Amino acid sequence: MAQLPRITHLQFLVLGNLLEGIRTGQEIRDRLKTQGARKTGPAFYQMMGRLEDSGFVRGEYDQQVIDGQIIKQRRYRITAVGKRAWTRSRDFYLESIRGFEDEGLANA
Repeated sequence: MAQLPRITHLQFLVLGNLLEGIRTGQEIRDRLKTQGARKTGPAFYQMMGRLEDSGFVRGEYDQQVIDGQIIKQRRYRITAVGKRAWTRSRDFYLESIRGFEDEGLANA
């Protein structure tokens, strides 16, 4: 049996969304909402900070001038460590599902 994932289900969703490429924090939050996960702005950015501290994502600021206003957005990309964590979590759950199916528990 694979080892328990090191990431939460919400972190799994965030990393999965970043597999497709670099995204702003707002883009990630919007995608999470469509997946049924909601976080307040502060809670979301605290989680992203923890993902950065763990080396799963890398964030950097992108600065633009829109209508004379300077707008700073944080853009995130998944790291190789983040990809491995996401893959290990995916494999754990797939293996668990197969085990449940083999035992006839999946449709209980």
